[in-house]
Amino acid sequence: MNKSLLETFRNQTVLVTGHTGFKGSWLAIWLKELGAEVIGYALDPYTEQDNFVRCGLTDKINDHRADVRDRDRLQAVFEEHRPAIVFHLAAQSIVRTGYQVPKQTFDVNTGGTVNLLECCRNTESVRTIINITSDKCYQNREQEAGYREEDRMGGADPYSASKGCSELVTASYRHSFFPPGRYSEHGKSLSSVRAGNVIGGGDWARDRLIPDCIRALSAGQDIVVRNPDSTRPWQFVLEPLYGYLLLASRMMEDPARYAGAWNFGPEPDAVIPVHTVVEEVIRNWGSGSWQVEPEDQPPHEARLLALDIHKARTRLGWRPRFHAPKAIAETVRWYRQNLSGKDMYPFCVQQIREFLQSPKD
Repeated sequence: MNKSLLETFRNQTVLVTGHTGFKGSWLAIWLKELGAEVIGYALDPYTEQDNFVRCGLTDKINDHRADVRDRDRLQAVFEEHRPAIVFHLAAQSIVRTGYQVPKQTFDVNTGGTVNLLECCRNTESVRTIINITSDKCYQNREQEAGYREEDRMGGADPYSASKGCSELVTASYRHSFFPPGRYSEHGKSLSSVRAGNVIGGGDWARDRLIPDCIRALSAGQDIVVRNPDSTRPWQFVLEPLYGYLLLASRMMEDPARYAGAWNFGPEPDAVIPVHTVVEEVIRNWGSGSWQVEPEDQPPHEARLLALDIHKARTRLGWRPRFHAPKAIAETVRWYRQNLSGKDMYPFCVQQIREFLQSPKD
């Protein structure tokens, strides 16, 4: 494990909201391996095949099941454990679900952020706070150039708008209650982070490309694709998580300098169309086929989206390690391994160690 990260997180109490989810479960594993006392706060996992369940995390960390909309319950967890570092991942994370339950999406993604930051504001032990939002928080102009951290927030659909709102809430709390220039007075450093389309093992959410592919392949069915030419900034799950951990470490060392907004996206060559991803999944799985079934009246989804990662590269020394084919191969590898029915925790730790030892492809 990275020495500087071990020094930062060993014996630290770290709260992860959304720890039962896809990214949250991987982050909880990594933090545990770094020696942190991990406190999780989230709803139940989506399926019994989720990474959280398959790794037996409920017995390995402090596992609290509750809704981020329940501020009193959330505050009680803060008061019980007194975390020093907080990663906020609890969210309604599906664009298409946002059309079906818009109020819930805003309540969870925007109101939940307010609840989380209020708990941080009222808990003296908290020093570092990272709100994980989305690349979809930007006002999407369907441009080829990647969005930079200072670009305008927006969102044409409820999910994207809710993430833009979460970013505005975060910026407001940073300016109003946790200004970096007055850190000595309030003692808290607050950042937000935006990643691309994250892929990796243990994600079974509906209306996500990789889980949809794996479900179809496992059932011997054709993969159904809605928008084969849409492009996304695909990246392996450990890429942004390493960025989040590195940022938290720097925030602990120099709170005023590193508070702010950060992009952790892939290289430009990882911004590839959906049909290329599907073909790579099939190739790594070893069999399968796909077909296009366009919808008559599909909800609006961005067709072109990329992030500018200059800030993270130059100020944090962070850079992507995997090109898209490697990210897809490692993702399919998890699902293949999962077929064995064995505990997936050792395999996830192995993937983390291999990732850290891997130079950029």
